Amino acid sequence: MYIWQVIKDRIILGIDPGTNVMGFGIIHVKGSNIVLLELGSLHMNKIEDHGTKLKMIFDKVLSLIDHHHPDELAAEAPFFGKNVQSMLKLGRAQGVALAAALHRNIPIFEYAPRKIKQSITGKGAASKEQVAAMVQILLKLTDDEMPKFSDATDGVAAALCHYYQLKPGQFTTANKGQSGWKSFINNNPGRVKS
Repeated sequence: MYIWQVIKDRIILGIDPGTNVMGFGIIHVKGSNIVLLELGSLHMNKIEDHGTKLKMIFDKVLSLIDHHHPDELAAEAPFFGKNVQSMLKLGRAQGVALAAALHRNIPIFEYAPRKIKQSITGKGAASKEQVAAMVQILLKLTDDEMPKFSDATDGVAAALCHYYQLKPGQFTTANKGQSGWKSFINNNPGRVKS
């Protein structure tokens, strides 16, 4: 368990795993300030061989780790769908990303998609567009700095979700029984302008 008072300077790599597109975002937490170091996405749509895609994911995550030296990796956990083949491929993609972090002795954390959405927007059923809009507000990004694909903002959202889980008093599981915008505003007065 982390004691936030001791851990005031963290670099967190967030991953939104996928077999066609993997989103990622790296944030640097300095006290109560969050600085975006990098965000983007790895596109593999045109590659047919699944093994090649897995190697690309592994290599990209290793490259991000070696460049930014994150303290932790936060990943969106695969959700349960009806298509078993898609689930297996997604699980492999996530597994390879996690294996890259473990290869560099980086602690890994997984969060359900609903948990990530709730921690960022206050609503577990938020759309990708709503998550992207809140990421833009939270990190004070201009329209020009926003990525073309929402996979990148989903990766940053995973990193932000992890940050909120580590920091007491924020919108976390410690606030069970409270949900929605009212709770989010009450728990995050400095992040919402009236």
